[in-house]
Amino acid sequence: MKHQLKFILSLSILTLIFIACKFPQKTTAETPYISLFNGKDLSNWIIYGTEKWYVENEELVCESGPDKQYGYLGTEMTFKNMDLYLEFKQEADGNSGVFFRSSIEGTKISGWQTEVAPMGKHTGGIYESYGRGWLIKPDASLDNALKPNKWNEMRIKVDGDHVTTWLNGQKMVDFVDEKIGQAEGQIALQIHDGGGIKVRWRNIRVQILD
Repeated sequence: MKHQLKFILSLSILTLIFIACKFPQKTTAETPYISLFNGKDLSNWIIYGTEKWYVENEELVCESGPDKQYGYLGTEMTFKNMDLYLEFKQEADGNSGVFFRSSIEGTKISGWQTEVAPMGKHTGGIYESYGRGWLIKPDASLDNALKPNKWNEMRIKVDGDHVTTWLNGQKMVDFVDEKIGQAEGQIALQIHDGGGIKVRWRNIRVQILD
């Protein structure tokens, strides 16, 4: 009787191994990044305001215009949970920003900005436009993560109410905010007012998170 049980048990195990090999469990591949800028033109983007947005050498350029006012370039699509990656290079005054979960009317924008600014101006921090103002600034010791007049890599991950930013691989801020968690909206690049601003952008891509 014991031998029969051992035989049946061994047969059952072999059957399970066979089934597992023949019908392996499906693995979910990582969602690919979606390119938001084609390097040729401003397809799938909307210009807000009178400041300059153009493509040069397969790079997206924002530049102050004669009015020296705020300007925005927003995506036609809206996003909620996302992992956004881009590169920027500051020329002249680099005061700009990357908005997420935002909405724009004229040149009035509601939403949250990841700061892009000269040294000492909190690049990587989060500012709420027409709301609470600065929500969080990077520690001053992280300011040297910025590379003036060179290409910089920025990553912005927004998942529910959790926001994390990185600059050139250095984590800048990591926090939770209930109000952000309730929102959905456009990604938008900014030109600050005051004139004399010029910033280049490239490799703008986003990964949609569940």
